[in-house]
Amino acid sequence: MAVNAALKQKMLDLGLTQDELAAQMNLALLAITGRPGDVSARTVRNLLSGATQRPIGRTCKALEEVFGCPLRDLGFKERSTAAPPEDPVKRRQFITAGTALALASAGPVLAAPRRIGTSEIERLQRRFADIVASDHRYGGQLGIEQKAAALSEEALALQSTGAASQRIRSQVYASAAAFRSSAMWAAIDGRRSKDAIGHMQVAQQLAEMSGDPFIKFRIWSHAGTLYRHMGRAGDAAAANDVARGLSITRTDPMFASLGLARHAAIHGAAGDHQASRRAFDQAQDAMLRADGGAQRPMWMNAFYDQAELDSLALSAYLALGDFARAEFHGHRCLAGLRPHMQRSKAIATARVARAQLEQGDVEPAVASAMSVPTDQAVRHPRVVGMLRTFSGRLNVMAQNTAIAQTWNQYAHETWRSVA
Repeated sequence: MAVNAALKQKMLDLGLTQDELAAQMNLALLAITGRPGDVSARTVRNLLSGATQRPIGRTCKALEEVFGCPLRDLGFKERSTAAPPEDPVKRRQFITAGTALALASAGPVLAAPRRIGTSEIERLQRRFADIVASDHRYGGQLGIEQKAAALSEEALALQSTGAASQRIRSQVYASAAAFRSSAMWAAIDGRRSKDAIGHMQVAQQLAEMSGDPFIKFRIWSHAGTLYRHMGRAGDAAAANDVARGLSITRTDPMFASLGLARHAAIHGAAGDHQASRRAFDQAQDAMLRADGGAQRPMWMNAFYDQAELDSLALSAYLALGDFARAEFHGHRCLAGLRPHMQRSKAIATARVARAQLEQGDVEPAVASAMSVPTDQAVRHPRVVGMLRTFSGRLNVMAQNTAIAQTWNQYAHETWRSVA
């Protein structure tokens, strides 16, 4: 197979890597069809290597859109049933339609299309609420990620079923972005970073098409958390700054508080104690200024409160090695968590156990670790990882003691049940 030199040169001319070209092709497909593409870096590698010599369908459309030229100029063989070239002006006008795009009808129009209205939006919002509730209960599960991604596709497919006002279409895109952001969060929580990045890219595209600042905040704030978990503090701060720069953080102190609290956690992961403490103080002040009766998105009301702020502080101070302060925020978090926050309770409990252990309080630490609900201790990837780290540290700090043996027996029996 011969390398496609023409395509390689075009990519060099535009300064595109394989990943970046895949992302640009997906964005082009979203603009053309109203649905996100599924082009991957592997697709691009096959195009470059010559493994794919005659791209068809969506891949062909995406390539021509990104590079603004026909396939033959990109080193590919002409399609035998190629359609006449599209007028560039018409193509630009089509793309500029933005959120007004809808999927093409599969057949001739026999009757006036039905209207997509608020009832469809309300149905999507109810299903989104179900996804959020599942996340708070279980967290990180592949099934939640897959269901949320499928619902995002279902929301986009709604665009082809009838006519709608610009406002309704924007809400459909916002719903699709919300589902995809939940898929992203499930992947983050499940330590599936590569999948999370893929969901993030699609979610960002959909959010831009919706124009909804609330879902934009959620996605960029999640992106900051993703990069923090990946150990990329600079990228985490940059992503979170995008969220914090949105106008809603200036009009609603609760959003400002969340942005600051997550920034404090980023500072903690980066080892900056002073910046972390300052950001948490500012987050606390903003929360106290927030109007408790203000209208906010369901997802925001469902999780962000004093307990979540303390959870982020617990994470930051644990990373900073300030174990006493971490434990303080951990106990305050656990005391304030709402009943439905089962995933958050398991994570906070595991972190409190670690903070206690690092202070030499071995017996309370083991008691805390053993109080993590078994379903979370064996099913939630982050909790499993925390408890395994706890186990390793315990066996270093209290080797051959009775309490360590008690823990080891408990851990063996617990994790053996899912081995």
